[in-house]
Amino acid sequence: MIRFFDIVFSLIGLILLSPIFIALSLWIKLDSSGELFFKQVRVGKDGVDFQLLKFRSMFVDSDKKGLITIGNRDPRITRSGYFIRKYKLDELPQLINVLKGDMSIVGPRPEVRKYVNLYTEEQMKVLLVKPGITDYASIQYANENEILSKSVDPEETYIREVIPSKIMLNMKYINQKSIKMYLRLIVLTLVKIFR
Repeated sequence: MIRFFDIVFSLIGLILLSPIFIALSLWIKLDSSGELFFKQVRVGKDGVDFQLLKFRSMFVDSDKKGLITIGNRDPRITRSGYFIRKYKLDELPQLINVLKGDMSIVGPRPEVRKYVNLYTEEQMKVLLVKPGITDYASIQYANENEILSKSVDPEETYIREVIPSKIMLNMKYINQKSIKMYLRLIVLTLVKIFR
């Protein structure tokens, strides 16, 4: 049933948001050179890799200088990128990932292999479900980049503090997964964005 809602909501989202897609596409292309989309290999359900799509918010090859972004002081982010990241608009192309079946609307945020390789056996349970665009961790850590920007060692803070905390929140959804919770998390996410 959740897959049915994923298909319906992603299709509706792509249709209704198409004017925003077009406007953002033009802004990104005019703002800096490079591809429109940023594609990154992430770890999906059962540990299978897939290509996650985002609107490009950084200069080309910026990910080679580090995987962690550190808020407003990160010089790799483009002018348009600051705006689209602030309002989570860079995540919109993931509706395509949902339509393809790589992701769900709701589920643990997919991580890169580098950090998944550090998971404990217990933490690996987050790979038993499809990754998603939003969940409890996404809502609670909406300002993750700002948190990391205050750290002396952002990557160490991410590994030692943020990941374990996010996984605990992921498990809350996994252990109580239902249509009701799925719809509730979509509503909570929309409320968070519009606030």
